[in-house]
Amino acid sequence: MNRSLSIEQRAIGAYLGLAVGDALGATTEFLTPNEIRDRYGVHDSIIGGGWLHLKPGQVTDDTGMSLALGKAILAQGGVQAVPVARAFSDWMRSKPVDIGHTVRRGIVHFRDSGVPAVPENEFDAGNGACMRSLPVAIAYWNAPPELLLEASRIQSHITHNNPQADAGTEAVLHMLVAAFRGEPLSTLQQIAGQLVAQQPAYRFDRRPVQNPGGWIVETLQAVFQSLFNQGTLEAILIDVVNRGGDADTTGAIAGMLAGACQGVEAIPRRWLRALDRDVRSACEQQALALLELAATARWAGPESAVSN
Repeated sequence: MNRSLSIEQRAIGAYLGLAVGDALGATTEFLTPNEIRDRYGVHDSIIGGGWLHLKPGQVTDDTGMSLALGKAILAQGGVQAVPVARAFSDWMRSKPVDIGHTVRRGIVHFRDSGVPAVPENEFDAGNGACMRSLPVAIAYWNAPPELLLEASRIQSHITHNNPQADAGTEAVLHMLVAAFRGEPLSTLQQIAGQLVAQQPAYRFDRRPVQNPGGWIVETLQAVFQSLFNQGTLEAILIDVVNRGGDADTTGAIAGMLAGACQGVEAIPRRWLRALDRDVRSACEQQALALLELAATARWAGPESAVSN
């Protein structure tokens, strides 16, 4: 990890890493590794297509929901349940190209009841809250850990109220914050190890996870294997999206983590050129706006000025 990177380079790198991972993985979503090899050899270009028939550079719900969450955070000066739920409802009303079943059910629950949280459900351990959590990490990177976790659970429980999903999402947030602070990759590995100690199902030191589904455990197992065993951001993303399965989400989460660690300059220029221009601009602008919020928020301390 390059400790000389600024917090701005890391936050923008994380947001654009999310978007390029999403766009890259959307092509191979729901394919098996063998099907990917047959069609693409090694899939390493943002070309669109996939089951959603996307245009090159188009993104899916991973990036769309992240931007909706970030917009609500900026409007309210932090994570507040009802404004975030309304933002998700507005996003669904815009007819996005894709929306997960658990996410849809949670938004409908809010519309019907006015309650911005679903009941705890043992079957809601999907990756939908984790995939959109980056804006929380940026806005709360300098906050006390208890505020970070409170914000995470407020936004998560609008659609996913499950202890296993909470644990995985919170581990990713801690990893992002550590990367923003310039901590080495070994610190992120320690956080992943703590997650495994807390939730043994997340153990990822076995054979490579192929064709990971929407269960957050499989998602993060694949992400951690790529993040900790590949070198560059490019290699990490190519490895994880060629595993198939829920590849837009594994790509998005791996991209945000690798981007936070390695900065925006680590993202291949060809991927940034291929990314939808409006999406790229929105990600860049929101990353900086969320950092500005973090610097002026009620929880901001002297460390807000850190520039590694």
